Amino acid sequence: MKNLYRFGIDIDGTITDPATFIPALNEHFKRELTLDDITEYDLSNVLGISKEDFWTWMQKHEGNLYSEAKLAAEAKKTLLEWERKHELFYISARNSRFSELTKDWFDTNKLPYHHIELIGKHDKIGAVKKHRVHAFFEDKHDNAVNIAEECDIPVVLMNTPYNQDPVPKLVHRVNSWQEARQTVRNLFE
Repeated sequence: MKNLYRFGIDIDGTITDPATFIPALNEHFKRELTLDDITEYDLSNVLGISKEDFWTWMQKHEGNLYSEAKLAAEAKKTLLEWERKHELFYISARNSRFSELTKDWFDTNKLPYHHIELIGKHDKIGAVKKHRVHAFFEDKHDNAVNIAEECDIPVVLMNTPYNQDPVPKLVHRVNSWQEARQTVRNLFE
């Protein structure tokens, strides 16, 4: 059976639990943050530290954070269901040096994929256009809005405390992967 649609899917905060980094942040920075405390995407602001200090910490711990990331609830079930009907193209801001680690994580978690691309930057529009995806799944607000407006495709925004700004019509905010499945049914079936 030929796949009907090609879905572009972010990894961190989208198929991984958006609270994945919080235990490591709390341990290192001596905090007691919960996901509700993460009200903006820039974690240096949330932690009250410089961007340089945050990225020094991130570079040291990034590989472990990615390899130990927990799946978002219902993500695996959803992706396994969609694999039978659609192509799954993961497009992530992760640095390409994490390609092997990322593929190992997908294999360990028995997650389906047709393509994984780590572009090393948050601007995913070029990759979305290159791969001609029909819909995108994202947790970063400005990415969701920019992809929807620039590529004229629906974007499913996984609702988190850090992405609460208003969204345009093509961005569909959902609270779970179960809602994401229903949104896909409404849009494509």
